[in-house]
Amino acid sequence: MPRFRCLPVPTETAARFRRSGRDDRGNALHRRVADGRGFPCRHCLRLGEPGEAMLFGSYDLPRPRGVYWTPSPIFLHERGCARFEAEDEIAPIVLANGIVSVRSYDAEEMCLYDLGQVCEGTEVAAPLMRALEDPRTRFVNIHTARPGCLLTAVERL
Repeated sequence: MPRFRCLPVPTETAARFRRSGRDDRGNALHRRVADGRGFPCRHCLRLGEPGEAMLFGSYDLPRPRGVYWTPSPIFLHERGCARFEAEDEIAPIVLANGIVSVRSYDAEEMCLYDLGQVCEGTEVAAPLMRALEDPRTRFVNIHTARPGCLLTAVERL
């Protein structure tokens, strides 16, 4: 089984969003209060607890670049939170999601369609391992399957 790490947004990005009140597209961030139904923070990779203030804005994904590049809506805790740093652990926001899309990319940042899979968040380990075990895979992104928002990038260790 390959070793891996789920990658949150960089701490510098989270701090910039919080400090400036602006997202990567220059839009004002939206403030939402978590109600126990979602609100996955892309920095600590945990769900917002009911009553916690969350920021919502557009994030420019660092990978893939080229034809598959896209920005993604993301939530962040309004308060500072510890960056997710675990190894060989699927991010809690992935496991808590009802349905996710596993997207594998090669060294040229082209999507490997045959490795893509949609599944319940609790069932993501098998398709993620399948993608990471394939020698063509350079990295994996896991998105929410319905709206398509990035939950986390995944890299081999």
